[in-house]
Amino acid sequence: TEIYTLSLHDALPIWRAKEMAPEIQKLVDGFLDDIIAAGPPCDLVRDFALPVPSLVICLLLGVPYEDHDHFQQHSTGALDTRTTEEYKIASIMAMFGYINELLQRKKQEPGDDLLSRLMHDNVANGEMSVATAAMTGFIMLQAGHETTASMIALGTLILLQNPEAMARLRETDDPVLGLKIIEELLRYLTIVHSGLVDRVAVEDMEISGQLIRAGEHVLMNLPGGNFDAAFVEEPERFDIERSARGHLAFGYGVHQCIGQNLARTELLIALKTLARRLPDLRLAVPEEELRFMNDQAIYRLEALPVTW
Repeated sequence: TEIYTLSLHDALPIWRAKEMAPEIQKLVDGFLDDIIAAGPPCDLVRDFALPVPSLVICLLLGVPYEDHDHFQQHSTGALDTRTTEEYKIASIMAMFGYINELLQRKKQEPGDDLLSRLMHDNVANGEMSVATAAMTGFIMLQAGHETTASMIALGTLILLQNPEAMARLRETDDPVLGLKIIEELLRYLTIVHSGLVDRVAVEDMEISGQLIRAGEHVLMNLPGGNFDAAFVEEPERFDIERSARGHLAFGYGVHQCIGQNLARTELLIALKTLARRLPDLRLAVPEEELRFMNDQAIYRLEALPVTW
């Protein structure tokens, strides 16, 4: 079995995320143009939160523009909870096959994108097989698509529930404040919600007075850490004035999410632009009718009907 581990050394650097910002802004504005032209109401999950990350991943992986409709259709279908299992499986197989074929094209015509780098930096020197490169691309699609889509939808809901925070995000041109709001949303929501992160101690250590011996397993709950009163005061309260730096939404240490810089950039652009272009945004159904997917690893909304 071939094993290839992505680490922080492989992470998308912050300069690359900033470099992608104008294209992300263009995508976000395009979807909002369509939403506004169609008129209210709309399902913000279907019409905005799911497709935006799909096309951002297109940019990251290097999917040609002429393929983006095909890519978006299958990447969204693979992750949409409202589709049948048969359709999801067919979408997953189509996506994996497409990424594998695209890697072969990148071998001949490389670009400044992740798949080209995998082919020319990892496959070419024998460090990785083409199959593993394809699986890496698919994992990046899943990890970067589903989590960000959930954060856009749930983040919108939290901001609607906290109109003062929504107004601050809408009105500010201070990138520090904007990112502060995003960090608190990440802490508060912690969308890797129901799974436990497990680690094995490689040496004896002590954490908060508890002795952990080498070889013992440690199970960690990310929301539990982010809602620890020793980390922030009144953790159950959404507070954009607090510093949420050090939260565990992206993990911690060498195993942090390698796409966290892109995720922050994407969330800030999507939520800020939404707040500015639809200042009268509000729920189109009573809040109690919203369906939260609590039983899956990624905490999410099934749909978010809104009007304006």
